[in-house]
Amino acid sequence: MADLSISGKMKVKTLKANFKEAYASTLRVYVGKKFADDDATLASIRKAEAKGGEVKVNGKMLVGNFEKKISEEFGIIIQVATPDDSKLVDNTMTLTASGK
Repeated sequence: MADLSISGKMKVKTLKANFKEAYASTLRVYVGKKFADDDATLASIRKAEAKGGEVKVNGKMLVGNFEKKISEEFGIIIQVATPDDSKLVDNTMTLTASGK
């Protein structure tokens, strides 16, 4: 079961790649209603009032809790999707189960 550490210095493409490697599912990162630029850092796209800092997650965390935590810390909207990116994963699944 992989742990994932996320910081504001991380680029969107790095976050997505690390998430895919750790949990096999796809991570969608948004700025407003549009997909975030892969070369942008999380700090550059976060909302001004967001705390920032670093977030550590593990495979036991529920998808809904992970999405909420990233929203609270970075002010960024994310969605966890199936490995083939065809649909969103149920928020009550664990991150590990989301990639199966």
